[in-house]
Amino acid sequence: MSMPAQRRLLMDLNSMLDKTVIVRTVDGRMFEGVLTGFDHPSLNISLTNARVGDEAYHKVILRGDVISEIMTKEEPLFDIEEFAGILEKYFPRQVRIVRDAGVILVADRISVSERGVEGAGPIAERIKRILDEYLERRKRELSGKKVS
Repeated sequence: MSMPAQRRLLMDLNSMLDKTVIVRTVDGRMFEGVLTGFDHPSLNISLTNARVGDEAYHKVILRGDVISEIMTKEEPLFDIEEFAGILEKYFPRQVRIVRDAGVILVADRISVSERGVEGAGPIAERIKRILDEYLERRKRELSGKKVS
């Protein structure tokens, strides 16, 4: 696997952290729980509040070599590409996505990710307001999809 592809895979796994996932093992067992951690390069994972059929477990750690698939049904709340596009309207030619880090840089000094805004000053405050509005809109959109 090429280096950019490995980074994308790790970013995908990182985006699943703290979300409910379904893990299929090579022997066909299905685990459902909240992904709380993984390591690289072996891709061992940890799940909390996991279920396997009728059995419930507080914590499960699965070795990477027994994992066949990791899936999530949840659509992410924060879409880095979409939000960068929104910021570009407010801050033309000052927005850059750093995919390896999973962040958006605005004016090379304010960092934005799904965890929030890092930086200070009036621009950072404005970005925080834009992010809050964006996340509220996304929550409404996603809750509307669940109802349908």
